[in-house]
Amino acid sequence: MPLVPFDQLPDDARLWVFQASRALTPQERDSLLEQIDAYLGDWKAHGAPLRTGREVEYDRFLLVAVDESATGASGCSIDGLTGAIREAERRLGVTFTDNASLWFRGKTGVLRRVSRDDFRTLANTGEVDPDTTVFDNTITTLDAMRGGRWELPARSSWHARVFFRDKVKA
Repeated sequence: MPLVPFDQLPDDARLWVFQASRALTPQERDSLLEQIDAYLGDWKAHGAPLRTGREVEYDRFLLVAVDESATGASGCSIDGLTGAIREAERRLGVTFTDNASLWFRGKTGVLRRVSRDDFRTLANTGEVDPDTTVFDNTITTLDAMRGGRWELPARSSWHARVFFRDKVKA
């Protein structure tokens, strides 16, 4: 099944957010998309083609979505996607499968990547606060992304419960 434009996928499409360990150069972004497009163009679950789309946001996030209304992604097909992402990691020298890092916008609007411990330190010192824009890469549907639950103030995400418990009212 052909790859479709990301904006043509339905809101209930399943979504994976892969976060790059650093900003991609334009050449790396193009190379990544070429490799991922080739994989997604032939992506199947139990032999059935999957209707998919992908985007790169801010040269740091690879978003892959699949319309599961006809065919759902299976464990094996998801493993295959992860394998394709890991191959891109090796080829580009960039990590996409590190889920331990957090991304946020610093006070000047610049995107930053830090460990959870470092984010906690920044929260304790006031460098980040409940109004800091964070990226919730745990979202699983396009509706969540389109509805503003991907890039949002920390007070409106899981970050509030973990890092700002005393500063945000439930």
